[in-house]
Amino acid sequence: MFSQLFFFFFAAVAIASGIGLIVSRSPVSGALWLVLNLFCVAALYITMNARFIGVIQILVYAGAIMVLFLFVIMLLNLAALPKMQSVNWRLVVAFLLGMFVLAQLMYVLAGSLDLLPEPTMPDAASGSASALGQELLTRYALPLEITGILLLVATIGAVLLARRKFE
Repeated sequence: MFSQLFFFFFAAVAIASGIGLIVSRSPVSGALWLVLNLFCVAALYITMNARFIGVIQILVYAGAIMVLFLFVIMLLNLAALPKMQSVNWRLVVAFLLGMFVLAQLMYVLAGSLDLLPEPTMPDAASGSASALGQELLTRYALPLEITGILLLVATIGAVLLARRKFE
């Protein structure tokens, strides 16, 4: 019972912090909203007995990557950035309602075509490092390799775009 309450609490806080990230006007406060969101996602993993993935979420994303984001934000000339205009809340509400209706339609369509996945309860070992490694290197080896190649291509592209031309 408590795990379900914690799950829904952290899910609600994650959604609220995601909205806070989108509507924040300052890049630093946006980064702090993102840190809160990443911690909530880690707590969601932990409530689902995926402790290893939750700890890695905190160490890698909330730790290392957010420090990198904050350094980039601090190094940018924030005075040169254009100011954001005020948020048109009618468009935001219309977008959210449209996404809600679209999600309902997709759910009904998937249910009528019998495409909904069967709910399963993960075992306690599913969140361990050995179980994750076993699944990644056997069952999901090809998607893992494709993801690695895509990340390598993206890294090379980012380096080529950021390279300064010396004249």
